Amino acid sequence: MTRDKQLQGVSLEAVRQKRDLDQALNTKEFAVLAGISYSLAREWFRMPGFPVVGSVVFWDDFVLWRRARNQVKSQSDFSASEDGSTNQIEFRSSLPKSPHQWPARAASILADVQ
Repeated sequence: MTRDKQLQGVSLEAVRQKRDLDQALNTKEFAVLAGISYSLAREWFRMPGFPVVGSVVFWDDFVLWRRARNQVKSQSDFSASEDGSTNQIEFRSSLPKSPHQWPARAASILADVQ
């Protein structure tokens, strides 16, 4: 169990069940499931491109976001050109660039609401 006082009342089993049912997770539930502190979860929720909808996140959207970020980190910073010189790779993120470009799950929910 966590030592973070903010997360003491959150049950890991209940959060896992919400994840398995593809239900939205609030910041505290997300922190427990991800195994991070509440303060770090709050920081992630405020990061540009993080797949938060309002004040919740869907676990599958988080996994896609994390994979995209890890792919960027694993790519080489330089590529060789034909003449042997190196040029920096320009990465165009597939993450949302504005609040109106949501992950698929969030977009379908927002479409249902309207």
